[in-house]
Amino acid sequence: MRFASFITKFFLFALLLTPAVAAEGGHKLPLYAEKIPGLIFTNSMIMTWLAAGVLIFFALSASKKISVVPEGFQNFAEWVVESLYDFLETILGDHLVKKTFWFFSSIFLFILVTNWLALFPGVGTFGFNMDSSHPLPFLRGGNADVNMTAALGVISSLTWLFWAIQENGIKGFLAHIFAPKGGGKGAMAVVMIIVFFVVGVLEVVSIGIRPLALTFRLFGNIYAGEQALEALLAMVPGFLKFAPPLLFYFMEILVGFIQALVFTLLTAVFLNLICDHGDEHH
Repeated sequence: MRFASFITKFFLFALLLTPAVAAEGGHKLPLYAEKIPGLIFTNSMIMTWLAAGVLIFFALSASKKISVVPEGFQNFAEWVVESLYDFLETILGDHLVKKTFWFFSSIFLFILVTNWLALFPGVGTFGFNMDSSHPLPFLRGGNADVNMTAALGVISSLTWLFWAIQENGIKGFLAHIFAPKGGGKGAMAVVMIIVFFVVGVLEVVSIGIRPLALTFRLFGNIYAGEQALEALLAMVPGFLKFAPPLLFYFMEILVGFIQALVFTLLTAVFLNLICDHGDEHH
């Protein structure tokens, strides 16, 4: 209860200090990240570096003084890792989770931290020309940049493809997609071959679309949330501007968690589906 009270007071205080976003009803968050004047990187890249820094600090703090009986921050860190491991094990099985946990846990935590950092007061509201029709904030949500979510989508799809081929072999991978299932003889066998070949072509198209689906699902949800916060901040002038977006902030905390979970879950399910032969249980 004390922690919840602190968070509420923190956001209330910070939003009171947040300046008006723009004149004439507020500006819209552009679809693209913008370069900081005089620098070679964008405002969204800074947020991703901050997220990486938070995770590095988290790992170093948790492993600074490891004890057999965990306590304090080590206990919290182990709870996070064990919870993620148990969750992914129910999807991937014992064999695959040991090989891929490092990747899926990293993706989940990185997306989660990036999403939550974007909710801190000042992100998107402090920068150059913030009272003009073309403001340039110092910081922009990392996953509100389609370049970031595209990188996550492509990397996740490539690692999925690598592990799928590694587990099945190229022949088994292609057989899983195109080979007919259920047997059959004569004319029925020919029909089954044609049907499963067509299904395999559709599966190949589906595999090709997955990076785009992962990219725009994450980007669309995070960008829409930040756009809504921009609009809500401009609804009420003066010191009451914190009121409209306050409840929306708490919803965005939940959305940030759900989007990180969905991205990780989908990639894990894709891998499990193609590696699950139905004849063994890990």
